Amino acid sequence: MTPETLLIASLLSPLAGGLLIVAAGRSPGLRDALMVLSGVATAVFTLMLTAQVIDGARPALALHELMPGLTIGFAVEPLGMIFAAVAGTLWPITAVYSIGYMRGNHEAHQTRFHLCFAIAIASALALAYADGLLSMFLAYEVLTLSTYPLVTHAGTKAAVKAGRTYLGILLATSIGFQLTAIIAVFVLSGTVAFTPGGVLPDGLSPGLLALLLGLFVYGIGKVALMPLHAWLPAAMVAPTPVSALLHAVAVVKGGAFAVVKVITYTLGTDRLAAAGANDWLVWVAAASIVIASSIALTQDHLKRRLAYSTISQLAYVTLAAAIMAPLSIVGAAMHIAAHAVGKITLFFAAGAIHTAAHKDYVSQLDGIGRRMPWTMGAFTLATLSMIGLPPAVGFTSKWFILEGALSSQYWVAVAALAASTLLNAAYFLPIVWRAFFRAPVAAKSVGAAGAHGDDHHGPHGEAPLPMVLAIMTTAGLTLLLFLYPDPVLALAEALANAVTQGGVR
Repeated sequence: MTPETLLIASLLSPLAGGLLIVAAGRSPGLRDALMVLSGVATAVFTLMLTAQVIDGARPALALHELMPGLTIGFAVEPLGMIFAAVAGTLWPITAVYSIGYMRGNHEAHQTRFHLCFAIAIASALALAYADGLLSMFLAYEVLTLSTYPLVTHAGTKAAVKAGRTYLGILLATSIGFQLTAIIAVFVLSGTVAFTPGGVLPDGLSPGLLALLLGLFVYGIGKVALMPLHAWLPAAMVAPTPVSALLHAVAVVKGGAFAVVKVITYTLGTDRLAAAGANDWLVWVAAASIVIASSIALTQDHLKRRLAYSTISQLAYVTLAAAIMAPLSIVGAAMHIAAHAVGKITLFFAAGAIHTAAHKDYVSQLDGIGRRMPWTMGAFTLATLSMIGLPPAVGFTSKWFILEGALSSQYWVAVAALAASTLLNAAYFLPIVWRAFFRAPVAAKSVGAAGAHGDDHHGPHGEAPLPMVLAIMTTAGLTLLLFLYPDPVLALAEALANAVTQGGVR
């Protein structure tokens, strides 16, 4: 298949899957089978396209030109291919997990749930392949709207309130800030096309460049940079497969990708660095890393602890892009993939614990590793990735970010990386300790766990098999990408070579 054909197939396969899901809605078994098959098809087409992009292919598809310089279409390049490969590969795994979770928890409206999930994946792929700012903005908004019903899936007052926060922050920032920045770029340069090295004219003041950078970074609210992060912890009321979608597959990865894309393909790293317009973002991202990690340390609710961990880990990507060194750009691109496979494993594990043991709080997890060894073993490997320790891929991406910070002498970035590594260990390792090295407690009537209603639910083992299989698969990817990072690294280095002078040094 030609690269252009694979591009079209990659985009259309999740949409076709969504139609099949609706058509088979009255037959749950057929619906779920079609969902998994469409996910596998999406993964296959996307990975085939990835191989061709690594070999140098750059397929493009023009859809419509509103006026000269203002186009809607698709154009594949290395950074977008990393994001697309992440979303396309993790969708079928999440689909398998969702079957076990939704059935195990007797969730209602499963057909609507899976349809919105398919649309979200299609919009994430469209975002990854966008040929310019306008195409990116449209895909970004569809991604927001398609995930809103997932956040509010439970229909409770808490879910509706969380949905308002989710939709309010993401739409307000994208329309108020991102769209303003896109219009400004078009006025200044006459184009919104993505171009390696940026499209802005020379001679712009450092203040204007810093303002444009700020409008984009905070207009891309999905990156959850503090203080515009409240939507992310609020959205934890959603079912765990949605949390996985938000944190690993599409939403926050779409934000992280968009920030790196705008910096490298619209504003230009050389232009921003020469003007010093990036310095403020280094400080803000460093602060976001440390503050979010510190808040995570105080959270007893497992999914909220993981949510604040995500805010911190996303700030790693923003920090790496803000440093603007060739090695840090490589690290930013790699961390999109590294965080995806690690964090989805952690959320899968949290959902498995909820389904099998009906426990949601860290203080309730004493001895759970003895009853759920596969789940907590995968959780432990993903924890190493979040901390940045081998043999997990998080070590590789963080190493590149640290090398970039050292080469550019951004000591505040080095300090933030060191502090967050210690904080990550402080809020993750106690979970592992509790799970494997503390005796299980049958029931508690007082204390932190008792306050959360930790009644005895009887003996339990692992979650349903589809959930365990998904957890083990994503944990395996965390290890595999550490042992064999070559495909992601090749794309990341191609990105750095395209947008910086002198390539990767």
